[in-house]
Amino acid sequence: MELLGIVTNITNFGVFVDIGVHQDGLVHISQLSDRFVTDPTQVIRLHQHVRVCVVEVDMHRKRIGLSMKNIKQ
Repeated sequence: MELLGIVTNITNFGVFVDIGVHQDGLVHISQLSDRFVTDPTQVIRLHQHVRVCVVEVDMHRKRIGLSMKNIKQ
């Protein structure tokens, strides 16, 4: 499922995106772009509107895995 979201936090391992549900989803650094990324701030900025794809929903650990690969921004 492809959704619109807003970047709420940037860390060394990825970015957290508010997609309109109770829990923010994580876009791991390996899922930020089709090219190799060493620093998330190279491709994304805080409060940026982005399109993401839901990769995984873990109900037990209350985590949402997202990806930005192969999505036109």
